[in-house]
Amino acid sequence: MKRTVYLIAMLMLCMQVRAEADPNFYIFLCFGQSNMEGAAKPEEIDMQSVGPRFLLMPAVDDESRGRKMGEWCEATPPLCRPNTGLTPADWFGRTMVEALPESIRIGVIHVAIGGIKIEGFMKDSVANYVRTEAPEWMKPMLAAYDNDPYGRLVMLARKAQNDGVIKGILMHQGESNTGDPKWAEKVKTVYEALCSDLGLNPEEVNLYAGNVVQADGKGVCIGCKKQIDELPLTIKTAHVISSDGCTNGPDRLHFDAAGYRTLGRRYGEEFLKHLSLTIDH
Repeated sequence: MKRTVYLIAMLMLCMQVRAEADPNFYIFLCFGQSNMEGAAKPEEIDMQSVGPRFLLMPAVDDESRGRKMGEWCEATPPLCRPNTGLTPADWFGRTMVEALPESIRIGVIHVAIGGIKIEGFMKDSVANYVRTEAPEWMKPMLAAYDNDPYGRLVMLARKAQNDGVIKGILMHQGESNTGDPKWAEKVKTVYEALCSDLGLNPEEVNLYAGNVVQADGKGVCIGCKKQIDELPLTIKTAHVISSDGCTNGPDRLHFDAAGYRTLGRRYGEEFLKHLSLTIDH
């Protein structure tokens, strides 16, 4: 009898033991509004898979592509949701795979909603935002994340931490908060909440914030550029990704496919600078 109890206890203990996370599996959280969601149609070059070294943990189901929320798959557009487009995260991942040793894999978790204000990612504000501020056309997108995009991001990030190590947070947001003097502090609230809820050290997990469409100074949200440029004054571990020279669509609000490629590469190059410093020190 005692032996049976002992064996059962040992079996239960073994069932609770998780496989150790792979330190060579680098995971990145991506969030924001439409320029992170992806507003350009992918072109042939964007659809070429780079294989199992660049993976996506989908934040929603996508039956047409055989994707299940929370289950890793090869990362090809769209990374966000069905019927979205190319995003900076696409070429961020490709840049990383190209630059890093073959032993390193890259994984992204991608939660973004076109037009969403930063309040839509703040734990204490999202419910009110969904109820009183979100326009009707946005509500189906919010519903895809159970009206809690922050919660979906954290839920999947915790799951991903069983497999690898979160190395950075990529953001492209700000257009809908243009002129908001408290925007940087609100972004800091989201960033600090992510670090706290996921047990991350900000010194090791930087925030990478992409800048807006410039369109030779005629970008629809060009007024937000200064806000984003100054984000490191509020968040010391923030790095701004320049959009200088990035091409855009005719709406002067969203990048075109080439612009997303350029911006995505710059996200990757900026992280690689940080990685080099980490290794050197």
